[in-house]
Amino acid sequence: MDVIPVLDLKGGRALHARRGERAQYDVVRGVLGTGDDPVALAEAFRDQLGLSTVYVADLDAIAGTGDHRPIIARLARSGFKLWVDAGIRDAQAAAALAAVGATRVVVGLESLPSLAALPAIVSRLGPDAMAFCLDLVEGKALSPDPVLAATEPLLIAGLAVATGARTLIVLDLARVGANRGPSPLLGPLRSALPTIRFVAGGGVRDPDDLQALSARGCSAVLVATALHEGRIGRDELERLQPPNRSR
Repeated sequence: MDVIPVLDLKGGRALHARRGERAQYDVVRGVLGTGDDPVALAEAFRDQLGLSTVYVADLDAIAGTGDHRPIIARLARSGFKLWVDAGIRDAQAAAALAAVGATRVVVGLESLPSLAALPAIVSRLGPDAMAFCLDLVEGKALSPDPVLAATEPLLIAGLAVATGARTLIVLDLARVGANRGPSPLLGPLRSALPTIRFVAGGGVRDPDDLQALSARGCSAVLVATALHEGRIGRDELERLQPPNRSR
């Protein structure tokens, strides 16, 4: 199982995400360094932990108030493989993000106007260059579409797979940085969609959570707080096989 560290970018800095309360996020201050220089922090992920794939959440792009494309391009030039969520709403924006350097474009449920936009994105990028993020809050769908917001997450996941998505991120924002453990929906989703590549996001506390997610069949896990606080270090990561080499 791959471990993918997360950079939440806002205003040119990497912030420490907690419970999805974005207005309250503060700059990362941890054992790996600070978020004042996101590229240096990414280099710490690679040099100190051996993690060369990074998940970038461009919070300004998600909010529609700007973007961090220059930083994304710098990370790509430095050799990082990048999964990037930048508020993608259509195929044109997805292709533009890939051109900047995103190895895998993340299409978040919270940004899509409706699932009707997803087939064109999958067709434009191909299923191996994108991932659908099932954004949740306390197990409920997070979507600007009121119909989707009221739809069961398992049904949304099935609809996304039916459009061609082959990698699903399950991200419960209420669990991010909250020391609550991963989403309990991962088990039912894995059982319902056994051929899909699942990525767990939010709530990972320690190496035991990593081992449990690996045993549950997750292909990758997104981690931030446990890395910054030193609860998961290089020794713990080296016990997981294979090493981080996500595309």
